[in-house]
Amino acid sequence: MSGGVDSSVVAHLLKEQGHEVIGVRFRLWQDPRAPATAKILPTKCCETQTVMRARAVAKKLMIPLHEVALEKDFKRAVVDPFLAAYRKGLTPNPCVLCNRVFKFAHLLKLAKKLKCDKMATGHYARIMKKKDVFGKPYIALLEAVDARKDQSYYLHRLTQKELASTLLPLGSMTKQEVYALAEKFGVPLERVSYRESQDLCFFPEKSPDAFLRRYIRNAKKGPITLSDGTIVGTHEGLPFYTIGQRRGLNVGGRPVPVRVIRKNRRTNTLVVAPRGEDLESKTTVTSLTFTAPLPQGKKLRLTARIRALGEKRSGTFTFRGKRGIFLFDKPVHGITPGQSLVLYRKNEVLGGGILA
Repeated sequence: MSGGVDSSVVAHLLKEQGHEVIGVRFRLWQDPRAPATAKILPTKCCETQTVMRARAVAKKLMIPLHEVALEKDFKRAVVDPFLAAYRKGLTPNPCVLCNRVFKFAHLLKLAKKLKCDKMATGHYARIMKKKDVFGKPYIALLEAVDARKDQSYYLHRLTQKELASTLLPLGSMTKQEVYALAEKFGVPLERVSYRESQDLCFFPEKSPDAFLRRYIRNAKKGPITLSDGTIVGTHEGLPFYTIGQRRGLNVGGRPVPVRVIRKNRRTNTLVVAPRGEDLESKTTVTSLTFTAPLPQGKKLRLTARIRALGEKRSGTFTFRGKRGIFLFDKPVHGITPGQSLVLYRKNEVLGGGILA
């Protein structure tokens, strides 16, 4: 229970349906180096106001609220890999990692300890029982009804074990329907002042730039070049840039706007180019996981996303073990090493991996 509208509505729904409900709130690591002025901004899920909201909802529903201190575990499992990836020139997605190896892992562990049958979250995605081509039943992960709020991308690393133990009550609702339920239940949140916690939760700013500069101190400046090697500027350190970035490059005066298309760690070079030169038709994917079994070595006609709410693109996917290749039918922009490629068959999430 983050204290936000979604988890608060879920708690009310479960109680209304007659479940015996236990609330859980994790205390996560927060950047101690962040400036005090930034910490008071009402944009994150771990601020004092949301703590009080979660407690108020639990008190109203007369359910216990377990507040679990996991600061060290969170830093080790999520924050440290996030920084390590940026130091390598990658652009990681910590929310994908957090859901599988941290959040769901700790929730399931606590659920077992408390003898709970299921755990529920406020994620916008759906779970459904289906049968595979051999008639074997399995639990499928589906996109949410509300495409603008869909979070299936962030849950693609969940396995059958996690999916079988999970309830996602909001996946079949629109955000407006959830707000209507919040008003019905008297959830102590005002739509005007409430800002959803969709930014990364372990630093107060909306973008990671300032956080990265506080913790990555040895980044070296280097040349910014065009694809042909022409030097057009100087970068502040490769970790502080991401594929597709257009602003803050300090290469003004170009006849055509440019964006980052590549980071070369060996030469410490940032490569930029006009839109169009970053088009790619094929990408390698590593660290693959699947929500349900897929046949290895076969060409599979699927769609894929390379960013959370990006357009699904059709193509052909082949894999062996933890490594695969996705060949897009039409070239795409912005393939970013470190981000996730998520596989879909129609509205079902099949799994995914890390763009290499």
